[in-house]
Amino acid sequence: MKLVFFGTPDFAVASLEAIIAAGHEVLAVVTAPDRPAGRGHQLKPSPVKECALAHNLKVLQPTNLKSSDFVEELRSMKAEIQVVVAFRMLPEVVWNMSPQGTYNVHGSLLPDYRGAAPIHWAVVNGEAETGVTTFKLKHEIDTGSILLQRATPIGENETTGDVYERLMKMGAQLIVESLLLIESGKAELEEQPATESKHAPKINKEDAHVDPQKSASEVHNRVRGMNPFPGAFIRVHHGDEIETWKVSDSMVTDIISNNPGQITEDGNRILLHCQDYCVELGMIQPPGKKRLSAKEFINGFRGDLSSLSCQ
Repeated sequence: MKLVFFGTPDFAVASLEAIIAAGHEVLAVVTAPDRPAGRGHQLKPSPVKECALAHNLKVLQPTNLKSSDFVEELRSMKAEIQVVVAFRMLPEVVWNMSPQGTYNVHGSLLPDYRGAAPIHWAVVNGEAETGVTTFKLKHEIDTGSILLQRATPIGENETTGDVYERLMKMGAQLIVESLLLIESGKAELEEQPATESKHAPKINKEDAHVDPQKSASEVHNRVRGMNPFPGAFIRVHHGDEIETWKVSDSMVTDIISNNPGQITEDGNRILLHCQDYCVELGMIQPPGKKRLSAKEFINGFRGDLSSLSCQ
């Protein structure tokens, strides 16, 4: 099929590569403008742009998706269909342009986890299962008619990064299958149920805060749900200071908590006391220091760890 592809991060690259490998004609790739990165603030292209250039594809990087110049250039390509994977919200003049419509790959089992961070919230909420969905865009975000879905379990210790990698590959396979159905005229769309669904808003800084007043499983889910990005943190009372420690992994123990918020150690492990049980904290990064294993942290800590508590 002749199509235009919209996407920006590496999650979208797998789908673009799969579409190219399946023999579809990608007329253009639309992605975010290059952004400053690194110490030198040099402009860096998105992963999707890098992929597109490697395949000698036309790249469009509009700052305004409603601009007449962009819309007319898009219209002149006469794409049969448009595909969106991890891109910002499209105006109707764009998503309603091609004869076959615009299809999106979303990292959840819709209607649950509509929004910008479906993988993060599925892990944070301790879901046992998630998946990918292809659906046809319409006005309200992530509410269009579903074409295909595929589910996958979430392990109790898996991180957002683990699930992200798996869904990225699953999404690439699913969009190729979806395009085949559409091209053959065998696509059957199903309206999403009009039921209350779980939400997946954009992750903000406070979402990464670990609250020891929650249960051990909730704390553990928060830590793995924020791994690798943006990274979970605890606020630690250290003397007269409140420090922010980043925590990149954790494990629920069978040690009963004595005092939620207390931090203790047993020689090899750092334990955070939660509402019911203790959570073992893995890699820790105190302010201004490198990431340390629990053992390294204990060996290098001056003072009594049991004097610390977090909020």
